[in-house]
Amino acid sequence: MSNNNDNNELLPQDIRELGLSFQKSRIFLTAYELDVFTALGDKARSSNEVAKKLGADSRALDRLMNALCAMGLLKKKNGKFSNTPSGLRFLVKGRPEYMQGLMHFVHLWNNWSTLTRSVRFGRPAALQSIDERDGDSLTGFIAAMHERGYRQAPFVISMIDLTGVKSVLDIGGGSGVFSMAFARAKDDIKATVFDLLNVLPITKMYVEKEKLSDKINTTPGNYNSDEFPKGFDLVFLSAVIHSNSPKENEMLIKKCYKVLNPKGQIVVQDFIMDDDRVSPPHGALFALNMLVGTESGNTYTGSEVIQWLKNAGFSRITRKDTNFRTSLITGRKK
Repeated sequence: MSNNNDNNELLPQDIRELGLSFQKSRIFLTAYELDVFTALGDKARSSNEVAKKLGADSRALDRLMNALCAMGLLKKKNGKFSNTPSGLRFLVKGRPEYMQGLMHFVHLWNNWSTLTRSVRFGRPAALQSIDERDGDSLTGFIAAMHERGYRQAPFVISMIDLTGVKSVLDIGGGSGVFSMAFARAKDDIKATVFDLLNVLPITKMYVEKEKLSDKINTTPGNYNSDEFPKGFDLVFLSAVIHSNSPKENEMLIKKCYKVLNPKGQIVVQDFIMDDDRVSPPHGALFALNMLVGTESGNTYTGSEVIQWLKNAGFSRITRKDTNFRTSLITGRKK
């Protein structure tokens, strides 16, 4: 946006651009959902050829592919379309760096389209909990979390004091990506991923792919209603508290306290808000993501999380901010 006037206010063209910014997102997500990039592969093809491969309308697909060219996502020469180097690398199925997690964005679009209704009535328009998901929705969600976590986990784990830590309980661990980082950080660490029954087959797939099955096991359960296994030196809660209400988080952290060994620690990683709840900006936006996607989720302030830890009995509470817009809040069992 231009935003060049003295008062740093939005100009009419900025407001129009903001109102239409959904268009590029929808064009890209539709192309990804239809698998246009995979249909092209490493060949130059006409829109009619691609339409036949995808079972799509050739006239409509031609418009979509022209728009993708205008956005720099495809190239066009002599009436034929081809992938860009980035498209070949990240958007073609079967390539090593294929971004499978982008399917999660497709499903987020559906949730965000109900934002007006959610704000009006204070609840999601069509809530589907993760234990009800299957197929592309669940796989895409776990893949998105894994792709982000795979890059971040080694750096995040390096910020945690692992002195004396031999056992880790990774609550809501999804693909097990952080458990993998714990297991690689120290030879004597073993981790347990606690997650829903429909998630754990996906967890095992990722763990087996990384050849870490001997150091990572799984336990099924709902972290808000089921008991945890006991006897851990560290309990890790990454991207969990934002899905819960304050009451649920307070109860969850108390449960974590009970299953820790003496002097064990809890580590909470999440988007942590300032007390004004306006900053950091990504947290303010993510709070709306929780509004349209969960019954009671939100982003929470550092003071809220620290108070939950204190109420559970934790002491020596510290906070470290990562380079990934998240913070680690750590507490020790007395």
